[in-house]
Amino acid sequence: MIKNYFKIALRNFWNNKVLSLINILGLSIGISAALVIFLIVNYEFSFDRFQKDADRIYRVVLDVKYNGGTEGHSAAVPSPLSTAIQNEVTGIDATVPVMQFQGDATVKVSVLGNSENPVIYKKQSDIVFTNQQYLQLLSYQWVANSKQVSLEDPFTVVLTESRAKLYFPGVAATNIIGKQLTYNDINVTVSGIVKDLNEQTAFTALEFISFPTISKTNLQYQFMMDVWNDWMSYSQLYIKISKGNTAERVEMQLKDILNKYDKEANNADRSMAYHLQPLNDLHFNNKYQGGGNRIVHKPTLYGLLSIAAFLLLLGCINFINLTTAQASQRAKEIGVRKTMGSSKKQLVLQFLSETFFITLIATIVSVALTPLLLKMFEDFIPSGLHFDLLNQPSFVLFLLLLIISISFLSGIYPAFILSNFKPVLVLKNQISAGSVQTRNAWIRKTLTVSQFVIAQFFVITTLMISKQINFSLQADMGFNKEAIINFNQPRDSITTHGKLLLNEIKSLPGVANASTGFLAPADKGMSFTNLSFIDGKEEITPNVNVQLRWGDPDYIDVYKIKILAGRNVERSDTIKEFLINESYAHELGFQHPEEALNKFLKWNGSNMPIVGIMKDFHFQSLRASIGPVVFGGSNGQTFHIQLKANNVDGTLWRNTIAEIQKIYKGMYPDEDFNYTFLDDTIANFYESEQHTANLLRWSTVFAIIISCLGLLGLVIYTTNLRGKEIGIRKVLGASVAQIVSILSKDFMQLVLIAFVIAAPIAWWVSYKWLEDFAYRTPMSWWIFLLSGLVMMFFALITLSMQTVKAARANPVDSLRDE
Repeated sequence: MIKNYFKIALRNFWNNKVLSLINILGLSIGISAALVIFLIVNYEFSFDRFQKDADRIYRVVLDVKYNGGTEGHSAAVPSPLSTAIQNEVTGIDATVPVMQFQGDATVKVSVLGNSENPVIYKKQSDIVFTNQQYLQLLSYQWVANSKQVSLEDPFTVVLTESRAKLYFPGVAATNIIGKQLTYNDINVTVSGIVKDLNEQTAFTALEFISFPTISKTNLQYQFMMDVWNDWMSYSQLYIKISKGNTAERVEMQLKDILNKYDKEANNADRSMAYHLQPLNDLHFNNKYQGGGNRIVHKPTLYGLLSIAAFLLLLGCINFINLTTAQASQRAKEIGVRKTMGSSKKQLVLQFLSETFFITLIATIVSVALTPLLLKMFEDFIPSGLHFDLLNQPSFVLFLLLLIISISFLSGIYPAFILSNFKPVLVLKNQISAGSVQTRNAWIRKTLTVSQFVIAQFFVITTLMISKQINFSLQADMGFNKEAIINFNQPRDSITTHGKLLLNEIKSLPGVANASTGFLAPADKGMSFTNLSFIDGKEEITPNVNVQLRWGDPDYIDVYKIKILAGRNVERSDTIKEFLINESYAHELGFQHPEEALNKFLKWNGSNMPIVGIMKDFHFQSLRASIGPVVFGGSNGQTFHIQLKANNVDGTLWRNTIAEIQKIYKGMYPDEDFNYTFLDDTIANFYESEQHTANLLRWSTVFAIIISCLGLLGLVIYTTNLRGKEIGIRKVLGASVAQIVSILSKDFMQLVLIAFVIAAPIAWWVSYKWLEDFAYRTPMSWWIFLLSGLVMMFFALITLSMQTVKAARANPVDSLRDE
């Protein structure tokens, strides 16, 4: 019986090749999108699922609330907190401090005992200071040495297998134990080797230096191991609570610790609290940035799933539409089968098997296309994601469920419609096209409208997101961002080489101006500082976060930041005076910014005069409103180079940058010269939006293709059905244009109805999305008009492919059998 079903399915496929190929193409686009999105979503949601007792593992985080309503969130905590928890908090199975290695780590490896000529590895990443419980928490598999004592002593390090092979190629793991490594100026001994995790995890470290090493070196001061009222992003802390214990109980004990060691944590101006962030929240919560963890926007993943569902729905709608439209052509076949004894159940299974056959072919095509789609979307694909059909059982299971689900959803309605035909009426030719089409026309029209609603929605939202991104990139940031490059010099040579390097760069003919300092006016990094305003004898601390920038006086000229009142800072090696922006002047209570001149701000225990007022500029993306900024006069390790206008062939910038690199390498022959253009840095503010826009563009293309394929299939069927009517009209004198208009009118009405439905939905979604931007583009009427015209254009092109052909056909061919 099953063999017979598939023989009939193959025969039906061959007899209706065009419509079958349209169905396969529509379904394969939807399935391909679903497969790629499944790989992405499954990868992101698989982070740290492998962890044993993951529900009992938390990261300790810090939340701050100011009375002015401002909130602060930190993934970092004060360094001494881990020791306090170990000694004073009950119900904890493991306390795991994770201190990121600061700066660029240069690793020297003494090979074969030759310490005079070590092998040097520059800028090694993923190095942490931690304790033995880190390795136990993550259930590392040991390759060499004991997991109980490898990180107990100072000046020891455990390596992952990949790093061990990098540093000691060809050496057996057991022979690496006892070898010496030097991290900058810290000499350590390899005490153990573990296998790489090879799992999706927030714990990405590859080298583990023993935590007791910190207390035996100057790192105890750099890591502020005795400081409770300050913390840096390199200091994170994880705990594993005991069975039966709760996060709430632990947080109550952490509250006592905070009040005990930081008396100023909670006062009239602010309140602070430690909270426990669940392990499964680390990968998705962007409130707690830092630690090098990649944060994923969960709503974006749900949006991806919605896109996959929409594209699959479009393919299913195509199938339902075209199958029900063919109903009258298969009516006699059904009548004969029923007369020969076929039951309704058998007919339903037959039509479902035909759907399954089409879906199976579409799935095979989709699997073949998946690697190509992953390549197309590589900017959106996580770097660790890969496609391996034979070694991904979850993917195979998803594929099987997808085939079954699509076959059922696409085939069940047409199967019941076709199997319900009455054999007596069918064989008397009383199941006419008119009766069948009248009964089901509204369903096909509804499904067609639904297709174009989805496609129209994609068009409008894509145009709106692209408009906002363009608005953000072209917006006046309040400073010059064109033709500026930034690079850093080694931190330990600012005083020895900084001025010489700056002067040599300034002397280059392609350089307009140059400065040294800290971050650019807008940068991916953030630097908040604590300031108090001296109002006469009274010290006032406004409840605001103040951004800090510094540089020499040329910094202001390089970026063309306008000074509205007062003067620029004077040249100095240390900060002695401040410029403030308009927003900060208003926060301090001045109606006119210039009133803040010659007032004082208390910073690092010293009173700093306000010598100038800067015009407001954006120091973040346009999502955030402009806040208070101060600028101090001081040298720094970051160079800010303004290039002269480039020539036509682009060689001036290229040659100037090459000359800067030559000067840099002359002073630092062992250092890499890495620079960035400031406008590229600003463009990266909107990297997520650009990926979303790119994804929506492809989704829009796919949605339009699928919708137009469905429309084409219906037009083919309709023109075949109305062939005699078209022939009669031509005989009676109707022109090609008139016939095309008659055939197209009903379909264009459906597209117009889809626009009317989609426009308000797309407006609302776009409006909610734009709410994330403090500065946003207006929702212009022309966006909706343009998107409607785009959809009408593609619909007309699709219709004309068949209607013109039908209208120009010889009427004799359609009327000869009358």
